[in-house]
Amino acid sequence: MHRIFQNFIDSLSGASDPGALGDAMAKTAAALDLSCFAYLSVPHRPRATPRLISNYPAAWTTHYLKHHYDRFDPVIIQALGHPEPFKWGLGARSFASSEAQRELFEEAARFGIRCGFTIPIHDNRNPVAAVTFAANERQPQFDRCVKKYGRVLQLMAMYFHAHARRKLMAEDAINGVALSPREIECLKWAAQGKSAWETGRILRISRHTVAFHLDNAKTKFGVRSTIQAVVRLTAAQPNI
Repeated sequence: MHRIFQNFIDSLSGASDPGALGDAMAKTAAALDLSCFAYLSVPHRPRATPRLISNYPAAWTTHYLKHHYDRFDPVIIQALGHPEPFKWGLGARSFASSEAQRELFEEAARFGIRCGFTIPIHDNRNPVAAVTFAANERQPQFDRCVKKYGRVLQLMAMYFHAHARRKLMAEDAINGVALSPREIECLKWAAQGKSAWETGRILRISRHTVAFHLDNAKTKFGVRSTIQAVVRLTAAQPNI
């Protein structure tokens, strides 16, 4: 186990992008007889799309994100509300309490995701991410692995999150300019025609704080106006 964990740490350190991070986790999970995993990073902005690194079937993850299943996925709801790791599975009434949630579990099962072990990651008492190791069915070897390596899986999740956060933040760099998440948020709302006061109401911060973040973004981009900063942002992220 020590060698597997050390190889995992070495692979994370050498990973140059989120895809390489995913490969490192997938390889280590397979070495522990865990068929698949998913890392979901909780967005700071309400109703924004989460970031996902996973070796789940691509058809399922695309479908999951497109339909915003994270907003009512009982596993994610549990992870957001409670910091302790937990096991779950198809047919668990305590998780799938609504018809929509039961249908979500049944859809996931059709893609080979029937049970799992989820590790919530909370920072300063706030939920920031979750790592799930899943399987097609709850076989004795899955339960034995979770019981035997539960603490190691938690460490793996924390290490993975630390590396993924840095890589995902790097992806948010706009034309080589590293903006903070709050600066990007303020620019995105400005791109939608929101004033500093309106953005402040949405983000629950003061108008002066919004202006501060917009000024920082303008300085980093080397432009004079918010409109110019928005143009730079939308040119790099046209889907805003």
